[in-house]
Amino acid sequence: MSDISITDTDITVDARIIGAGFGVDPAVVPGLMRSGQLTSRSEIGEGEDAGFRRLTFYFNGRALRLTIDASGKIVKQATFDTPKRGPQAGT
Repeated sequence: MSDISITDTDITVDARIIGAGFGVDPAVVPGLMRSGQLTSRSEIGEGEDAGFRRLTFYFNGRALRLTIDASGKIVKQATFDTPKRGPQAGT
């Protein structure tokens, strides 16, 4: 299996990539996602970005953004601070 696989209905990202992006053990990534502490968003490129997808993962006030090509190869990666998300934001 490659690090990122794409089907007609799903994109699967290896937990090692997500864990490394947030500095957490990859073994805890599935549990963080199930509990809603780690969330994700997927966007499909249009126009000059056609053929690319942007995957953004959010955890603990940080974001990991992966831009991938049609084969699932990471062409750009960034991490950055984000505003707190969810019901406890602003408290």
